[in-house]
Amino acid sequence: MKKMRQMFADSLGELQDVRKLSVMAMMLALAVVLGFYATVQVGDFLKIGFAFIPNELTGMLFGPAAGGLLAALADIAKYLVKPVGAFFPGFTVSALLGGVIYGVVLYKRPLSLKRVIVANTLVTVFVNLLLNTYWLTVLYGSAFGALLPARILKEAILLPIDILLYYAIARVLGRARAFHGLQGAAK
Repeated sequence: MKKMRQMFADSLGELQDVRKLSVMAMMLALAVVLGFYATVQVGDFLKIGFAFIPNELTGMLFGPAAGGLLAALADIAKYLVKPVGAFFPGFTVSALLGGVIYGVVLYKRPLSLKRVIVANTLVTVFVNLLLNTYWLTVLYGSAFGALLPARILKEAILLPIDILLYYAIARVLGRARAFHGLQGAAK
């Protein structure tokens, strides 16, 4: 528990550095752009997108507090720039939790496929499948069990793609020394 508390304290400390805040601002902008141009809405209940990549990178580089904050801000910014329906804070909570999970699993640790698999699987199961499906039942009044099969199929297809895509991007950026001098960077 003490390690977890220290991890969050270190992550909050990352927010004191102007250079790191600048990188976070770029990640926020990238998340918003990817949310618009790299996202496909399939019906009312399914959305396929890649805005998770900057959220996951932020969690890896700056920790769970910074990752959660960025993911929540990105969710709100996407709504403010291009509102689709009414704003629902449940999805902002989901985004925040996803950013925290990425940070807890990836922060200050060397990049490995195993860690990326663990982080993405945790977010997929607990946030995307369970929590977001629950938010959809609250929002639309649909039955949880009725929404779950299609969402499980979508997540089962996207999970390996998301894992490989993120791992490849993080490795390329790490090798290009794009993370040089940033806390918790991939090696």
